[in-house]
Amino acid sequence: MLPEGLRNLPYLVHTNRELGLMLRGQKPMACFMDFPEIMPECVVRYLRMFDRYVEQGRFSKRLHIHHITAKGCPYPECHEIFYTLPGEEWRVQAKLDLYNSPESWSASHERKLGELLGYTDWQIDFWLRGFREAN
Repeated sequence: MLPEGLRNLPYLVHTNRELGLMLRGQKPMACFMDFPEIMPECVVRYLRMFDRYVEQGRFSKRLHIHHITAKGCPYPECHEIFYTLPGEEWRVQAKLDLYNSPESWSASHERKLGELLGYTDWQIDFWLRGFREAN
């Protein structure tokens, strides 16, 4: 179930719809992040569905491991799993670079992320109006 704020948007967010959108060629990249030690079984099943299409050559997959250095975190690493359509693999590194930018997160970062994930310009514009109001 999506939070109320996401349910009230005038467009469908990609959350929980990634696989269908990618199969229709409407979403170039999906990414998931979790701690492997506590990944819910429903997420594991969802990722297995993506992996079937990786095996068929319809999607590419890349795993990026974030090593956790924060004190008190009980998990040594977090896995970020990317699935891309063929020819869209460049988006993975672009997203990693965006998050590793030395600049403070801004509306331009938010726009770039939306573009990388496959949202349309009007959807990003609508999202950014809310982002600006919150910041």
